[in-house]
Amino acid sequence: MTGAQATRRPPSGRGSLYLLGYLLGAHAAGIVVVRRHKWPLNDAGVHLLSDGFRRLLPRSCRAAHTGTNHPGISLIHDVLPVLLSLAAALLFAVGAQLQNMGLSHMDPRAGAAVTIGSSATCYWLAAPFLMQAEHWRHPAVLIFVAVGLFRPALSGNLALAAMRYLGPTLATTLSSTAPVFGALLGIFWLGEVLTWPVAIGTGGIVFAVMLLAKRGGGSGPSWPVWALALPVAAAMIRSVGYVLLKIAMAFIPSVYFAGLITFTVSGLVAVLMHRGRREAPAIPWRSPGPYWFVAAGLGYATAAICLNSALKLGQIIIVVPVVAASPIFTLLLSWAIFRRERLTGRVVAAVFVVVPAVMLIAAGR
Repeated sequence: MTGAQATRRPPSGRGSLYLLGYLLGAHAAGIVVVRRHKWPLNDAGVHLLSDGFRRLLPRSCRAAHTGTNHPGISLIHDVLPVLLSLAAALLFAVGAQLQNMGLSHMDPRAGAAVTIGSSATCYWLAAPFLMQAEHWRHPAVLIFVAVGLFRPALSGNLALAAMRYLGPTLATTLSSTAPVFGALLGIFWLGEVLTWPVAIGTGGIVFAVMLLAKRGGGSGPSWPVWALALPVAAAMIRSVGYVLLKIAMAFIPSVYFAGLITFTVSGLVAVLMHRGRREAPAIPWRSPGPYWFVAAGLGYATAAICLNSALKLGQIIIVVPVVAASPIFTLLLSWAIFRRERLTGRVVAAVFVVVPAVMLIAAGR
């Protein structure tokens, strides 16, 4: 046992329960506030955050409408997508940590089915309050269905396969190319403009993720060359999914409906992938494993609301690089709450790269 392994403390289940309680409280508080203020329920999270920012502005700014050219209101619409993207990155990191707690008790593919199914269940429980029947009749619903067929079920399984063949270091490094695909798709497909601050900030986040993925030691490569395509394909699928979601929400402007359809379809795909295997292991509901995956599904459902809101309000070239900073939050959570990592100089350096990179992206719109 190495010195690093000897000083590493076991995972803390108490920290995970605190995070789960926070997510449940946030859901309940959001519904209460939204119903009290009688906001349109489709975009409750966006209205909640926008109202909070407006309260921080002078009175002369609060009365202004969204469509005005007041600099304070313009600042809200410039910064809000970045903040929503950061919230999504943090919640994705929380979900990853909760999934990791469950992996010691059950099969990864079965766990993925439980996680995605739990996320879909969260959306269906909110259907009596948030669903609008006319959305089902719009042809753009087929875009949401198409996204659900390959994200997150297919992209997640590609990422797991990449971990199996390449190991976490190389898999994470190649997966960090998602912002590059996002920038290319945003520029050539949606006609977005890439400014120098956004380009530099994107490069900084990619560099920070690669820095965190790098580990010392190791012998020569022992993986097949074709396996290099697995994490790159997962990154590309995620980026294509982001673009398609943004296009579909231009016709059906409901971040809730986008999550409902994609998670429902993806949950069915994940269950079929699990059941389609020979001798698929049963889900051990009497062990704590499935319930960690259920908690992860709640975190991912909340993250998807933040992500879809950011995609609706902002540009692909802004949102994708910030969401790609999720591994930074994963490591910080491992150190501060779950006690599985040590705070090293590499982690500190990555944080000092990501923070100004995100600020550059926010200022470079």
